[in-house]
Amino acid sequence: MRPDTPAENVDHTAEAARLERTAGLYPEDAEALLLRAAAHLELSGDRPAATTLYDRLLSTPGTLENPSLVRALKAANLWEYGHEAEARAIIEGIRTTAPRDPGPWLIVAESLESHDELDAAEDTFTEAARLLLPDTQETPLPLHPLLHGRHRVRRMRGLPHDDWDTLADTLHTGPVPLDELHDPKRVWSLGSDNPAELQAEISRLRAELGTYREALSRPFPVAVLHWPAPELAELLSAYPALATEYPSHEAHLATIESSLRELSSSGTANLGIVTGTVPSYEAFAASEATSPDDPTLLPQYATTLASRGRAVAWPPEVGAGCWCGSKKAYEGCHGAE
Repeated sequence: MRPDTPAENVDHTAEAARLERTAGLYPEDAEALLLRAAAHLELSGDRPAATTLYDRLLSTPGTLENPSLVRALKAANLWEYGHEAEARAIIEGIRTTAPRDPGPWLIVAESLESHDELDAAEDTFTEAARLLLPDTQETPLPLHPLLHGRHRVRRMRGLPHDDWDTLADTLHTGPVPLDELHDPKRVWSLGSDNPAELQAEISRLRAELGTYREALSRPFPVAVLHWPAPELAELLSAYPALATEYPSHEAHLATIESSLRELSSSGTANLGIVTGTVPSYEAFAASEATSPDDPTLLPQYATTLASRGRAVAWPPEVGAGCWCGSKKAYEGCHGAE
């Protein structure tokens, strides 16, 4: 399915089946592909089938990159079709393990919020913010939804602003202020017979819908291919014709960073890096009926990896490790000016 396919034109059941088949072909990407398949099953209304996929992933937790995220999605799904007790148990387990990724916290808190558990939702948002917000002045982008969700729940509870609510207001970039979007009294205006009030509410709803669409319709990144040193050595040993593309590993890393900076300066958004492996590349070449030593295959391979959810966003967040795997902070490695 193309990222720009209108939602009303999507056959969610067929898309889920396609993603399951793709996961069978690319087991190293099964987690990302099956999570997308489960999301399509939820949208189709087949929530038990979505739970089956979550259970399939959780049957081998040691192979998952983010088991807490899978558990959170399973809990939210279970609650939607009557399995509240099991969902609550999973949610409590996630809060106890305190994952360092914002995704599980956000899903759990929004699930509590959607079932009118506002006190518990606020506690969850606050617990996540306390655990994950850095001491630095800059707030990483993945944490913005936590602060926005906390702001929304606190407004619904009629609580006064605190420092984190003020920070959420500052981080919000939409045309309608966050306080106005999250105003509990907005629902009253929907029953008004004043055209000006109704028009104002329509404008707010359009702004809010635009924010949600932007979050839900992110296409896969424009990705640049990265070969770790051992993989590049193996690649060039097997396919020496590619040496013209990769004169050395150091040059390869420098080219990645410079290419991404050029793309960024030209206005290209949503950039990322995908990491290749020789067996995966050979399998891709075989699927394309092309020799692996054909350099024109490399960008196609990168795009395919990105479409399968393998891309890591570039540039890394402030304080995060460099994409090259050096274990240094990005700012002190390839991010240095």
